Amino acid sequence: MKCTNRIKQFFILFLMTALTLTTITGCGSKEYTFGYDRSRNNSGFSTASHTAGNTADSFASELCVTTKDVTSGTDVDMSAATAAGLFDISQKNVIYAKSVHEKLNPASLTKILTALCALEHGNLDDILTASPNVHIEESGAVKLGIEEGDTMTLEQALHALMLKSSNDVAVLIAEHIGGSVEGFADLMNETANRLGATNSHFVNPHGLTDPNHYTTAYDLYLICNAAVKHDKFVEIIHTASYNSVYHDKDGNEKTMDMANSNAYIKGEAFAPNNVTVIGGKTGTTNAAGNCLVIYAKNSAGNPYISVVLQAPDRTTMYTEMTDLLGEI
Repeated sequence: MKCTNRIKQFFILFLMTALTLTTITGCGSKEYTFGYDRSRNNSGFSTASHTAGNTADSFASELCVTTKDVTSGTDVDMSAATAAGLFDISQKNVIYAKSVHEKLNPASLTKILTALCALEHGNLDDILTASPNVHIEESGAVKLGIEEGDTMTLEQALHALMLKSSNDVAVLIAEHIGGSVEGFADLMNETANRLGATNSHFVNPHGLTDPNHYTTAYDLYLICNAAVKHDKFVEIIHTASYNSVYHDKDGNEKTMDMANSNAYIKGEAFAPNNVTVIGGKTGTTNAAGNCLVIYAKNSAGNPYISVVLQAPDRTTMYTEMTDLLGEI
């Protein structure tokens, strides 16, 4: 549904609340409080230079907005996934929405925000050096296998982050950009808040399970919508495979050779004929189930973002995502 006066009024209230750094309430959400200075943003709607009303109108006009489920006029069967959404970026229209404001564990979809923060605050040719903290102990966690003292560029790290979904590389990026995982998590929350993703809270850069780490399908749309404005992000998520060389602490070469985990890019899943999947991000943990964000375009080249959260298995996740893409 398109933005209405009622929605604009909601965003006016949102921005007025932001001016006083008090408790925020997102669409259909419970309340929680941000402790950092939310006037420090570069999003083009600084509270220091705009009135709250003008800011809210401008902000909302650039987004797909809904406060409730949207299913009318669609044939989507989303009976298995807990939450899902399909967002028409060009028309600022919500085509489909199911529980898009429900707070859920995002698993590795977290890495979209990690990549966005890295692209906004780092340089692709930065050299990253691994600390002992890159060792991930959680059973089943995907890792590149980096060791203390290993070095690679930020561009290499972003490929490992988005294609292989390497959790150890997520820590490497976080410590380089934020000084520590905790410092980077603060930056993640500040960035999400700036984008309007106020129903989210992040405590790590990889999405391994934590009760204080959560987001929503709608917030993931907002985050992905910002990420795809970066050409390098789009290039990486569209890459089918990647091979490169990084170095250990003694300067010896180590090889990274990986394929995109996205089944649409790998040719293992197929979008409807009129849809081209540019890329996206997968995520799976026991707590999160099977999750997927897709950036796609129709035959006219118009862009869409689609989200499926907490599907019971990988096959169902892709089946329901394809069903969702059929509405483009």
